[in-house]
Amino acid sequence: MFELIDTFIDTTLQGLGVLGPIVGCFFIVIESMIPILPLFVFITLNFLAFGNIWGFIISWVFTCIGCFISFLLFRKKVQTWLFKRIKKRGLISEHTIDVITNLKFEQFATIIAIPFTPAFLVNIVAGLSKMSYKKYIGALLIGKMFLVYFWGFVGVSLIESIKNPIYLVRVLVLLLIAYVISRVVNKKFKIE
Repeated sequence: MFELIDTFIDTTLQGLGVLGPIVGCFFIVIESMIPILPLFVFITLNFLAFGNIWGFIISWVFTCIGCFISFLLFRKKVQTWLFKRIKKRGLISEHTIDVITNLKFEQFATIIAIPFTPAFLVNIVAGLSKMSYKKYIGALLIGKMFLVYFWGFVGVSLIESIKNPIYLVRVLVLLLIAYVISRVVNKKFKIE
């Protein structure tokens, strides 16, 4: 069964050729705006198609581009309209926006870096807040580095685990550590 899965992945990657990574990059950008797509799959495809270094760079750049586009949409087009509706219904307060705006740079970068933090939600909240562009872009570039590396490592390791089960154990340990860190940060910053 594991050999069939490995063969399927290899065949799919070879069958798509150059279009596979291009489609993967497009979906990485779209995933930042539409959260139902599995980001880790597209990052894994880029790592497998381009190797660890180029796969990382391409995935990181396109993830940052997608997040920034999402941020800009909420900052420029939706902020005032949506904020008025949310505030009118009591779903968000000025205090909440101030807390988000006043997050320290390190705190915001850490939130972005946590693999299980929904990027779409972070982009919306940052776009609605009064956070500076410099702070958002800096935290985004730093935080997404860790996130892309994490998902690239996990994805490639899962494919390798088909051949060698010890990789699966390593991935599970890494996922457990990431989950524990995300829970601690989630409680500390109350990001519910």
